[in-house]
Amino acid sequence: MALGLAEAGCDIAIAARNEEKNAAAVAAVESTGRRAFAIPTDVTSDSDIDDMVSRAVAHFGQLDILINNAGTTVRKSPEEITAAEWDTVLDVNLRAAFLSSRAVYPHFKARGGGKIICIGSMFSIFGGGGSGAPYASSKGGVVQLAKSFAVAWAPDNIQSNVILPGWFMTELTQAIPETQPERYDNINRRIPMGRWGEAAELQGATVFLSSRASDYVTGAAITVDGGYSVT
Repeated sequence: MALGLAEAGCDIAIAARNEEKNAAAVAAVESTGRRAFAIPTDVTSDSDIDDMVSRAVAHFGQLDILINNAGTTVRKSPEEITAAEWDTVLDVNLRAAFLSSRAVYPHFKARGGGKIICIGSMFSIFGGGGSGAPYASSKGGVVQLAKSFAVAWAPDNIQSNVILPGWFMTELTQAIPETQPERYDNINRRIPMGRWGEAAELQGATVFLSSRASDYVTGAAITVDGGYSVT
C-alpha cells in the first residue's frame, strides 16, 4: 500500500515497531523517487501514537492520509482465550485505529480535509470461530469505527473508509498452506479467481480511497477478495 501511494506521488511515513523492517520499507519507498521517513511506533502506546503523528507532521510539514494497518491475532477457540489476549488484539486492531485517527483529526481539519483508511478483514463480515473471536470482533468494530468517523467528520471534509482484504499471503497467513493444507485447499476452491491475493493488489483500492477520485466516498467498506465474500 505504501509503495502504491509512493508511485502515485505521495511521500510516506512508515510507523511500526521493527526498526529493521521500517528501514527496508523506507528503502523500498525511496526507490520510487519519493521521500520516506521511519517512526518507531508501538500502537499500544498512547504516547507513541501522539509522537508518530507529531513527528510525521514536523518532518513533512503536512499530513493528508492515514492508513490504520497494524494488526495481530490469537488463533484459539473462544473458551481458551485469556482476558489479556483479548485485550491485546483489541488494543492493536481497534483501539489504535481510534487513537491514531483522533490524533490526525486536528491536522486534517486545519488543512481543510484528509483521508482515513482502516484495514478490516473478511472477518469483519464472517464469524471468527476458532480463527479468533477477538480478531473478528475487532475487525467488525473497525468497520463501525470508520463509519462513525465518516459521519462525525464529513463537515470537515474528511473521508473515512475501510478496505476488507480477502485471503492474502502475509506473515499472519503464510504458514497455512503447509500447516493446514486442507483448509488452504478449501479456501482456494471458494475463491472464484482460484488463488490468494498478492499484497500489491491492495494498491488500487488504497490509491483510490486516498485520492480526489474518492472525495464523495465515505463510510464505505470495499472488499478486495477475488470474489470470496460473494461465493
